[in-house]
Amino acid sequence: MQAGAGDSPDRLAAACGVSRRTIFRDLETLKQAGVPIAFDNDSKRYALAGAHFLPPVNFTAAEALSLIALAKQLGDEGRVPFLGPARAAALKLEGNLPAQLREEMQTIARAIQFRINPYDPLTGKQEIYEQLVDSIASRRVVIIDYASLTEWETIRTRLRPYQLLFNRHSWYVVGRSSLHRGPRTFNLSRITTLEPTRQEFARPRGFSLERYLGNAWNMIPESGPDHRVHLRFAPLVAHNVAEVQWHKTQQTEFREDGALDFRAQVSGLNEIAWWILGYGDQVEVLQPAKLRRLVAARVKNMYGTYFEI
Repeated sequence: MQAGAGDSPDRLAAACGVSRRTIFRDLETLKQAGVPIAFDNDSKRYALAGAHFLPPVNFTAAEALSLIALAKQLGDEGRVPFLGPARAAALKLEGNLPAQLREEMQTIARAIQFRINPYDPLTGKQEIYEQLVDSIASRRVVIIDYASLTEWETIRTRLRPYQLLFNRHSWYVVGRSSLHRGPRTFNLSRITTLEPTRQEFARPRGFSLERYLGNAWNMIPESGPDHRVHLRFAPLVAHNVAEVQWHKTQQTEFREDGALDFRAQVSGLNEIAWWILGYGDQVEVLQPAKLRRLVAARVKNMYGTYFEI
């Protein structure tokens, strides 16, 4: 209840794996302990009144260091958008440490650096992000206007937001779109307006981000059966490729000549095609033939940009 907007007795019981009777007993115990729990007649939910927080946790030095280093840097300006509160929390945690330990933590934290990919600063989208967080917590539908790159026009849809995801360059929201009649991914940078509603929704029990994305190379699953991809990387980049877990299904095998055979099963070919092109002439697509033709067509178009065909 502290992490969200509370819930009904039935859902609290399901989430905790206990009976309704146990939930009511636990709620009463919390009330007697001074936790301000209130029941909202409109939403039929029990929730924490106001900004109440339970007692602080006793962190080990390693735990405190990890939180401070991660939250301060990723929440700092020029890092992940909208994580400023994480940095503020890290500073509070740091300020509560004993002076000597605080100095040691600051010294060690400065020796730990995070570098992330170039990102979209999402200027002017703070309110939309916060409204989506509220909508996910309260399970309320929102209406969005979205500058779609698929439909090539601004679309309007009722969205049941299930999940916020920061991936590589930007924040995305995944949820059920009334226009598409199914789950879709929306980039926050292209949400032009967002209107909260009072309509409630239930998150599907079987939904998970992992299941939704399937074997997508990055985050755009495509319809149809998965493709078995076989690539061969030249010795110059073979070790560089093998050192990274690019995909959950990947299998790598070095050849006697130092080349690397790379295999994976992916949902869709467009995303992996752009990744392959990043390695230029140091990789060859062996399978499937459809991917080989796709990469070849893009190479031909690139050649036409720089040379006369």
